[in-house]
Order: sequence, then C-alpha cells, then structure tokens
Amino acid sequence: MKALVVAALCMAGVAQAACGPDALGTSRTLTLKREAAAWGAAQHAALPGLVPGEVVLTFDDGPRPESTPLVLKALADQCVKASFFINGEPLRQHAALARQVRDAGHTVGMHGFRHDNFSQQPAAAQLADLEAMQAAYRDVLGQEPAAYRFPYLAESPVLLAALQARSLTVMSVDAGAEDWLPSQTPQMLADKLLGQLAQRGGGIVLLHDAQDQTAHAMPFLLQALKAKGYRVVHLRWE
Repeated sequence: MKALVVAALCMAGVAQAACGPDALGTSRTLTLKREAAAWGAAQHAALPGLVPGEVVLTFDDGPRPESTPLVLKALADQCVKASFFINGEPLRQHAALARQVRDAGHTVGMHGFRHDNFSQQPAAAQLADLEAMQAAYRDVLGQEPAAYRFPYLAESPVLLAALQARSLTVMSVDAGAEDWLPSQTPQMLADKLLGQLAQRGGGIVLLHDAQDQTAHAMPFLLQALKAKGYRVVHLRWE
C-alpha cells in the first residue's frame, strides 16, 4: 500500500512538473461542507475562505463534444482544476464526456436538467426538473450532487427552498466574461473578465464550456490570469 501511495504522489508530481514553471497551476483546494449554503457576491455572500487575488474557475452548460474537450485540454495544459455545472440533458446524451470531466479531477455540479428560466415556470415543473437533474447526475456519475447553479442565475423561491431541504449549496458568481455574447475575440473576453475581477479582487468566475469562442480562448484567458497574478483555487465538497 505504501508503495502505491508513493507511486501516486510521484505521478502527480510528474504531471504538475509537465506543465512547466510558467503554468498557471492550481494553488490550493478549498473544501466546503455539504450544506444548504449560497455563495457568490452577484446574489449572495462572497465565498468564505478566498483571499484577494484568488479565483475559482467555473463552467456552465456542458458537456458538449465540440467544445468541452478543448476546455479540458487547456486546463490540463496549465495544471488547472475547475468546477463544471452541467445540464441534465447533455449529461445523459454525452455521459462518457461528463465522466471524463469528473475523472480529470474537476468538480461537477448541477445546472438544471433543461436550461430553462425556472423563475418563470410553474412550481411543479421546477421541482420535476430538479428531480430529473438529480437522477441524471446519480445515474451517470454514480455520486450524490453537492451544488447547484441556476440557469441564467434566475433563482426562484420554489427551487431555493427545495435545494435547502436537500442540503444543496447554491453557487452564484462574482465575475465573468459575458462569453455567451457572440463574435468576441479572446482579447475581448480577457478584457471583460479581468475588468470584473479587478472590481471584485477575485472570486467565482463564470465561463461556458458549451461556447466555441470560450473553448478556443481558454489558453489565452489562462495566460491572462497568470500575467495578472491571479491564483486558482479548486473548489470541492466533502
């Protein structure tokens, strides 16, 4: 057993070293309790435990075969771990890709079975979507989910209460690049992201692995974060 542990640590060290000294890297892991909390200064309190200059990278709307693998490669090239908030429909359609995200060491949360604005849906439809999302998560990933992000960040009292009853953490955001808007260059995305981070001092970053422009811009965005001295914190739940 000791030999296996040593071998695993050595392999981890080789993987980190393979990124080179100029890699952005992951500075540390922040582990949260599985509880009915809500984080992200856009709608709630700032995530506890972060200090100025630290960012948590998060991605929404995947998995998508045309773009998610490019995001995963960019993160791996820079030894960066992130959190992916996935939708239930693509989760079932692309189960192997979802497991690839998890197996790469990233954290996987929920983002609604469908990408609907649940604040505009009847209560029964909201609760049915949550049930479908949780079932897909369990079936595909074989785990219990710990966190949920509302599509469009459109929180509803019905789902907030349901998530609280299930001890699921709600994740909002602190900064982003508005990468759902079309026809943006990597420089445009970087300027928006760095501008918002400068106002906040760091925090939870919202990006979308289902967007082609974001996937192609990821190497540039990670380099931009490195150049500005930001440190990546990997978020996990115990």
